[in-house]
Amino acid sequence: MKNYACVFILLFFASLAFAQPRFQFGASFAVGVPQNDFRDNIDNNGYGMKGHFAYNLPRTPFWLGGQVGFLIYGHEARKEAFSSTIPDVTVDVNTNYSILLGHLMLRVQSPVGSVRPYLDGLLGFNYFSTTTDIESEDWIDNDNDSRIASSTNQSDMAFSYGAGGGVMIRVWHEVDKKKNTTLAAVFVDAGVQYIRGNEAEYLKKGSRWVDENNRVNWQVYKSTTDLIQVNVGVSFAF
Repeated sequence: MKNYACVFILLFFASLAFAQPRFQFGASFAVGVPQNDFRDNIDNNGYGMKGHFAYNLPRTPFWLGGQVGFLIYGHEARKEAFSSTIPDVTVDVNTNYSILLGHLMLRVQSPVGSVRPYLDGLLGFNYFSTTTDIESEDWIDNDNDSRIASSTNQSDMAFSYGAGGGVMIRVWHEVDKKKNTTLAAVFVDAGVQYIRGNEAEYLKKGSRWVDENNRVNWQVYKSTTDLIQVNVGVSFAF
């Protein structure tokens, strides 16, 4: 604890001594790795994108903001007849299993140096959604949407919170302050977060079946929704 206190004191006084950009924005490729009970049901990773925006509390090492991530943890595609009365027209049927993660973020970060480590605290939600789209098989016109119909098969939301950390490595910064440019620095950003999620109901790839009456049925899974999120991307300070 004494070591953490010393680091915090150093960061605080460094923030007083050095001017730093007021805003930070980042976009990253993200991988979500299910944990605990969630891992028992979902045995594959999710892939997608994550973005964050933060505001530096003046003359402190604290940044306050938010982050949003979107992960696809399953996809199914098949071809079906348009209807029982029009079997000679075929359409593409695509089902996506996704998670939307939205969190308020409190960040503590070193204000100086070309390598800037940080720690994050998170509070928000995990939103699970499974959607099925019907699209034209021979769609060519790029000016129009190929989607014929869409339906949400299952959705649920869980409260979530977590913590993580990472490091930003500066690859460019403004040297001549007289130019008065808006962008102050560009960083390569890599981090990892552990997100604890409450119970939610969700679907997964392979949980759909059609019964003898030609009705679609889904096996719904329920568990806590813990996951580790790993991200690599780029961040901008301005």
